Amino acid sequence: MIFGRGARMKKLRIGIVGTGFIGKQHIEAIRRIPGTEVVAIANDDVEVAKDVSEALNIRHYYSDYRKMLEEETLDVVHNCTPSAYHYPINKAVIEKGIHIFCEKPLALTTDESQSLVELIKKHQVAHGVNFNYRHNAMVQEMHSRIKNGSIGRVHTVSGEYLQDWLMYDTDYDWRFEPRVGGKGRAISDIGSHCFDTLQFIAGKKIVGVNTRLVTVYPIRKVNIRVVDDNGEVRNQIKEVAIQSDDAAHILLELEDGTQGILNISQVFAGKKNAFSLHACGEKASLTWHQEQADRLLVGNRNKGNEEIFAGASYLSEEGRHYSTLPNGHPVGWADALRSSIHSFYKAIQNDSYRDTEQGYATFEAGHHIMRLVDACIKSHEENSWVRI
Repeated sequence: MIFGRGARMKKLRIGIVGTGFIGKQHIEAIRRIPGTEVVAIANDDVEVAKDVSEALNIRHYYSDYRKMLEEETLDVVHNCTPSAYHYPINKAVIEKGIHIFCEKPLALTTDESQSLVELIKKHQVAHGVNFNYRHNAMVQEMHSRIKNGSIGRVHTVSGEYLQDWLMYDTDYDWRFEPRVGGKGRAISDIGSHCFDTLQFIAGKKIVGVNTRLVTVYPIRKVNIRVVDDNGEVRNQIKEVAIQSDDAAHILLELEDGTQGILNISQVFAGKKNAFSLHACGEKASLTWHQEQADRLLVGNRNKGNEEIFAGASYLSEEGRHYSTLPNGHPVGWADALRSSIHSFYKAIQNDSYRDTEQGYATFEAGHHIMRLVDACIKSHEENSWVRI
């Protein structure tokens, strides 16, 4: 198998922990990467693990990820579980000397994420967090054009990430429970993508935030099933006090002094996954919309605006590398996920994962995002700017 820089490499043996929506997406993406094999999956519900194993033709399944780590010879583990399980699973994988690729957020708390950063220094394994939007071809193109100065000095950056799947007071899932989803909700779930992708295109870290958090429904109504005195199952509405944010408005500052703003909401009617980024320079502006992920908009003053498609012949070397389809064939979310994982695997195959700079988000990058989420919460509570 020829992979990466030209050396003949062994096939990577992959284990997946968590087989919900995102776990299945990881499996599909991995299977589009040459030189890999998903050999085992783990889910705490053994029947679910068995069903997924049979449906996706994966040889081994487990109800306990620790048993999978003991019995399988694995090169990489993907942690695709809810947030509360990220730290213990990541820790166990690292201590086994296995490379780890984790869904965001890196952990439930910054103490946990800091502990993981220290642990990888000791065990020297490859470590990545799946912030896949930075691996979209047109986000790469934005990064390239800002870096080469084609739009001039960037003085303002902004973005919004808008959804409506939690807009009713009867909408509820595990993310509302701090012990499972963490302290932040919208800022952690989708705001984290804004933070990472904005930092990536700008090539600078966010070092200050001034945040207002919005909780539209302090009480949500959860439909639960109960068994009455006669042994009959019936539905019952339970009122649950909400301790996390439905939306957030964030002023921010990058390390070079560039100012920015983010608008985040999961209660915005009509918006499904409307993630957009804007960079305004002294010569031109750039805009990218996730729901039209194969296009980059260039704003000009003295000539017509431009709409650039994700065709290799139109793009810089960076963007071209991520544009693998012919012109007119849109690249999108699934392609960015594959590219995110592929970038991580190449670092393993090339033995370059110890390098300081990586194209994918490392655990250090994931820890910085955790600190940003905490800073947003602190800023809201103190009604002030918070520096990171």
